This record gives sequence, structure tokens and C-alpha cells, in this order.
Amino acid sequence: MMDFRDLAAARYSCRKFKPEPVEDNKIADILNAAKLAPTAKNGQPQKIWVLKSKEALEKINSVCKCIFGAPVVFVVGYDRERDWKNPLMPPYHSGETDAAIVCTHMMLEACDIGLGSCWVGFFSADEVKKALGLPENVTVTALLPVGYPDAEPSERHTLYRDDPEIVEYM
Repeated sequence: MMDFRDLAAARYSCRKFKPEPVEDNKIADILNAAKLAPTAKNGQPQKIWVLKSKEALEKINSVCKCIFGAPVVFVVGYDRERDWKNPLMPPYHSGETDAAIVCTHMMLEACDIGLGSCWVGFFSADEVKKALGLPENVTVTALLPVGYPDAEPSERHTLYRDDPEIVEYM
């Protein structure tokens, strides 16, 4: 197990995967990391679908071209009936933030157990819901292809903006 800084530095957006399947115990580890993620008022509105059958992967590949040959795809979203509504900032709902935190935990766990992942946001949520037959009360926020990496990270992985461009002290 890596320390957090090493883990954060090692994790990158993997866009090429080996065809070998991901073991069920590793999928369970990723799902457990999702469960540990903090959510607003601990409402846990996240919904996660694990796509690993040939049929499910064909469906997601038919509506998203950014799956990169991954043998497992997690569809991450939230239930709009469970997310927290901030009465001080209507119409703010916590679901998208909660799902993002959950997905981040999943990506970091995948890296820690030797898997690659790529946070994918380039898709139509409506098309994903239709293709997979997901419930109406769910909002899909991310697709997370996961598997064994079959390529090194791109040189862009280590490009960072300087602190003054992104940090201001007040």
C-alpha cells in the first residue's frame, strides 16, 4: 500500500487497457472504497452500476467512445430522491458533488490495487440511462473504465500549473 502522496502521484487517466478480466475481489475493494466516501449529511445518494458482461460492455460502448477497451466500467451517479438539498443555496443539490467524491475514492483504490482508471465525462447521461435501462430518478455523473493498464501515462500526466495560477492567499 502506497502512502497518499505517492498514490496521488501514481494515479493517471489510463486510456488503454489489457483485455484480462478484473478479479471480483478487486471490484469489491473498489466498491468498498466508494462506500467509505463522505457524502453530505451521510445521505449516501450514490448509485453505482458495475458493467462487466459482454452485453453490458457492448451497450456502454454503443453510447460512449471513451471506454478504451476496459474490461469493467463503473457507472457512477446519484439518486435525486436521496441527495441533500441546501436550503441556503436553492436549488443546490449535493448529489453531483457526492458522486464525484465517491468516484475519486474509487479511482484511488483502483490505483492502489494495481489497476488503471479514467474518469470519463464525455457522454450523454440520457443515452447511458436509456441504453442500460436505469431508473428515472437517477442522474449519471461519470463513467469509470477500469482494468490493467496497457500503456504508460502520457507526458501530460506530470504537467502542473504553477501555484500562483491556482492558489490565492487572503
